[in-house]
Amino acid sequence: MDTRLARISVPLLYSTQPSRPKDNQLSMTKRIYLLGHPVSHSVSPAFQQAALDSCSIDASYAALDVPPAELPAAVRSLRDSDVLGANVTVPHKEAVFPLLDSVSDEARLIGAVNTIHNRDGMLEGHNTDARGFLSALREEAGYEPRGKAALILGAGGSARAVAVALAGEGASSVVIANRTLERAEALADLVRTLGVPAQAVALKTDSLRDAGQCDLVVNCTSLGMTGGPGPSETPLTAELIPPDALVFDLVYNPRETPLLREAASVGARTLGGLPMLVYQGAAAFELWTGVAAPAQAMFEAAEAALAARQTASGHGQTTTTRS
Repeated sequence: MDTRLARISVPLLYSTQPSRPKDNQLSMTKRIYLLGHPVSHSVSPAFQQAALDSCSIDASYAALDVPPAELPAAVRSLRDSDVLGANVTVPHKEAVFPLLDSVSDEARLIGAVNTIHNRDGMLEGHNTDARGFLSALREEAGYEPRGKAALILGAGGSARAVAVALAGEGASSVVIANRTLERAEALADLVRTLGVPAQAVALKTDSLRDAGQCDLVVNCTSLGMTGGPGPSETPLTAELIPPDALVFDLVYNPRETPLLREAASVGARTLGGLPMLVYQGAAAFELWTGVAAPAQAMFEAAEAALAARQTASGHGQTTTTRS
């Protein structure tokens, strides 16, 4: 039995389980898109198409490179009867808000839409990042955030999803570390409104000396990402990483980032970013289709696509960082 499939079929965070498909809803070829700029780096088409094929759903998933000026037209096209919806990635996660008919509570709270569902011509905006993050924590690392302290590195869109998820699950406290202190303060304010103590600090060594008090470290920056601004950099060095903490790097390419190597060097548990990517994609799949996501097939396709990309780029590293 595919245990991941059973795990993924839990209620959406701040939302409800998608309904089963109507009669003949999937009887004609359907389309799903990824809207972003650029999108050539994404492995989402590989694992979403694998999920559709695994469930024998007659649909295609394609990535569309949509410059900002073309976003309104691209979103309008999602209303077509043969379109189930779309994923949304940078830089459009906030820009799509006024183009939609409704936006879920969790998407408004996080401040970003990463999934659009076409429901009979009406476009609904959702955010599945928080659920994907929590599923990765629990299913891949066996970690329960309730009553535990967390350090979040970064204050952008993914950091907001992580912070909202941790606050919603009853974390004892959250520290936000960001290069721009004002953005960290804004996110800390949001966490406090959700009833969880939060502190904002600068993302620099002197300010991170208290990181040893945390149980969970989550990197939401792009440091260490292949093709990013600092592929060989780590936001946190070994001496600042608690040996008994779980270090979760949302970067999924490369599989073992500089931060994860630093964490492993002091004996900390590590988790790479691929599980969150797949689990948030599985939640989106269920919204579009009303069918339980075939998580195992999605993981296998995502891992194969990432391994092929790393081999092509000369990294050749395929070792998983899932604990």
